[in-house]
Amino acid sequence: MVFGLDEEHRMWRDTIRELVDKELAPKAEEVDKRGEFPWDNLEILSKHQLLGTDVPEEYGGAGSDTLAHVIALEEVARVCPSTSVIMTTQALALCPFLLAGTEGHKRRCVIPLAQGKVLGSFGLTEQGAGSDAAAISTTAVLDGNEYVLNGTKCFITNAGISEIYTVMAMTDKAKRTRGISAFLVEKGTEGFSFGKEEDKMGMRGSVTRELIFEDCRVPKENLIGEEGEGFILAMKCFDRTRPGVGAQGVGIAQGALTEAINYAKGRVQFGQPISNLQGIQFMLVDMATQVEAARALVWKAASLIDQGDRDVTKFSAMAKMFATDVAMKVTVDAVQIFGGYGYMRDYPVERYMRDAKITQIWEGTNQIQKLVIARQILR
Repeated sequence: MVFGLDEEHRMWRDTIRELVDKELAPKAEEVDKRGEFPWDNLEILSKHQLLGTDVPEEYGGAGSDTLAHVIALEEVARVCPSTSVIMTTQALALCPFLLAGTEGHKRRCVIPLAQGKVLGSFGLTEQGAGSDAAAISTTAVLDGNEYVLNGTKCFITNAGISEIYTVMAMTDKAKRTRGISAFLVEKGTEGFSFGKEEDKMGMRGSVTRELIFEDCRVPKENLIGEEGEGFILAMKCFDRTRPGVGAQGVGIAQGALTEAINYAKGRVQFGQPISNLQGIQFMLVDMATQVEAARALVWKAASLIDQGDRDVTKFSAMAKMFATDVAMKVTVDAVQIFGGYGYMRDYPVERYMRDAKITQIWEGTNQIQKLVIARQILR
């Protein structure tokens, strides 16, 4: 049993760390303040193949593995969480085509997505169907050689700026989850539009909008997989992408921890740096230990995906749940160590705290992760 990274993955981590410290870190505060999608950062990610790290070379990717993907994600999230959302969203957009797409889908969608030439989005959530995916009301009715989609999706990352969308819709309501199917819908399709851009607490450099379908017609060949397989496909995709959200959480926590350590060394109270005070030391120890534990769990989940292990569902959910809870706790503690300064936007820890919160919610709330894990350990 080997713990830690091999030489290839260590070199990869060092390369990405140097890249993000130089190219992304100086702009992170401005990305948050502007609240606009960082197109220049997208170019950087694309140039260095960070949007298709674990995608086969034949489909435009770097041909590496999931472990390399989560390593890169952590490093990006460590300096600019908003930019890391581009990576997690692109991974989720790619997954349905990689797992169930035809060769035509892969040539048409995977290659440009992996190369960063276009962005993709994943449309499952609705106002009445968040954790309860079986309650989705968006429908797809076969009419000749086309499916007609009607309904609305909410909280869709990159909506409006993505070109390629995987949309989950009911083709047979009587079958509940077994009646959900997955469809490729491209921006510009008649009957497909977007709602207002949401004003979010965190991840402000990421765009979130509604998807609106009004008699939107897509060709029959835009069905991904078979009818009724959409829900299963979505769950399989989450198994593969949740460790990435965990890595996002680890990166945010690591960024906040580093800031807290540096601040504690320089902040003087009672005639000495507060890092000399046992109360602060114990907080930093707990934070550092939790970050290491979260990182190890994320790496394990990623490695199991690469090995094709059957325990992927359990460990992916564990990694996502634990690492994002750690992100929230560590960032809150970092703000506490900064004291009043931590509450001010002149310092980055309040941004880390705002960005951390959503990681406990998207790609399945952490309460849902507990249900997933419970089913796995009790079956």
